[in-house]
Amino acid sequence: QVQLVESGGGLVQAGGSLTLSCAASGIADDLNPIGWYRQAPGQQRVLVANIFDGHTNYRNSVRGRFTISRGSAKNTVYLQMLSLKPEDTGVYFCNGYQPGGDVYWGQGTQVTVSS
Repeated sequence: QVQLVESGGGLVQAGGSLTLSCAASGIADDLNPIGWYRQAPGQQRVLVANIFDGHTNYRNSVRGRFTISRGSAKNTVYLQMLSLKPEDTGVYFCNGYQPGGDVYWGQGTQVTVSS
């Protein structure tokens, strides 16, 4: 059974920082792409950042503030978030695609940025 487990969310003041971590288990293939989505209350889930074939992609609103990176362990990914803004608030979900088309999601971790 494939599982993606996120950690690192929390409550932070505007201008603060957090680093999210995601580790996948139960899968031998490299997840590609692998990345992070955010869902704010009452809004659709949107892509924040991902890594696809070694290239990083960022949502315009986070470019320059967030950095996504793969860990040294297989199928781990991090999201370093700096200069956080209240509009960054939401549940952050780790996401990964397995070759062949299966898509996997983590359970989500809450990030709340207070003004």
